[in-house]
Amino acid sequence: MANPPALLRTPFYEYHNQQNARMVDFAGWEMPLLYKDFGIIPEHEHTRAKASIFDVSHMGRMRISGDEATTFLNRLVTRNLTKAQVGQSVYSLMCRADGGILDDLILSRFDHHWLIVCNAGNRATVLGTLQTAVAQTKGLKVKIQDETLSTAMVAIQGPKAMELLDELLPDPASDLKRYHFSVQRYMMMIQFTVFRSGYTGEDGVEIILGNSAAGMAMKFLASDSGPHAVLRPAGLGARDTLRMEAGMPLYGHELTVETDPLSAGLNWAVDLEKDFVGVEALRRIAAAGGPKRKLVGLFVEGPKSARQGMELRAGGGGAVVGIVTSGTTSPTLKRGIAMAYVDTQLSSVGTKLEVDLRGSAVPAEVTKLPFFSRTRKT
Repeated sequence: MANPPALLRTPFYEYHNQQNARMVDFAGWEMPLLYKDFGIIPEHEHTRAKASIFDVSHMGRMRISGDEATTFLNRLVTRNLTKAQVGQSVYSLMCRADGGILDDLILSRFDHHWLIVCNAGNRATVLGTLQTAVAQTKGLKVKIQDETLSTAMVAIQGPKAMELLDELLPDPASDLKRYHFSVQRYMMMIQFTVFRSGYTGEDGVEIILGNSAAGMAMKFLASDSGPHAVLRPAGLGARDTLRMEAGMPLYGHELTVETDPLSAGLNWAVDLEKDFVGVEALRRIAAAGGPKRKLVGLFVEGPKSARQGMELRAGGGGAVVGIVTSGTTSPTLKRGIAMAYVDTQLSSVGTKLEVDLRGSAVPAEVTKLPFFSRTRKT
């Protein structure tokens, strides 16, 4: 029997070991689930209170260049990229012809190219879709470069993140608007790009730089990594609970090829006035009065967490009316939360439902998303 392929490692692998990380297989990468000196809940709470640094180098990064790059990409994603300015990032989705989601993406417009950041598990799918589209269009002036393995990426997130970064970076990160970016240099040698974006519900940035500079950059950014440091490392476990509190969808949970963007509540990221792969299917859904099911937030009673795949029923043990896509006990709110798809007529805030939690009917109530934000009053 052939040995399984070796897991990929990010340029920060040694740093994770030095910080006593528990490493796990995530989409073919050896990644930190948590740091044993802290743990998922302390890492989550530190991000909400101060700031954390996350290794997100496993995410796919692709450069799309050429005179027709914008036109090319505009045919493949749901947002109208012609409206984006240089220095701006755009959240969008890539769909199949039937409207099913292949992946959700961040596309950033540089002077002479676009950068796509995609989910680690969908990198091959996204790259294959781009390459097939180029091959099917004769004479198209587009070049695709997969830069995932030649670059590194970290996210620095939390209420103290911008203050800290303004002290560390050559150019103030706080000057950037949300979903905008800048290219900077450190000591005139190391070039890197700072994006004001993230996946935690907190302010912060994501930084992309070359592999050769990754070790130096981590020592510079996280030099004070003790228990009382402002910036501490956090792993995939805390990243997941943070994104759930922020109501952010995750591919493989809220987003799949069986799910369309309109059902996922991502109407704002879909321009039905332009043509793209999947638009006809989405137009039909919109013309029929909208999707038959919707993504909602749930407050779940009791000490046990709802989990992906658990069924939702109408009150009193009625028919199945939905399914849980993600669930946890919120470290910030100290209560059970979940995201789920439910029949549209049962998606209003305040609707009472029940989660079939391993044979027990546990009360749940539809609530607005996100569960947590700096401006939400709960």
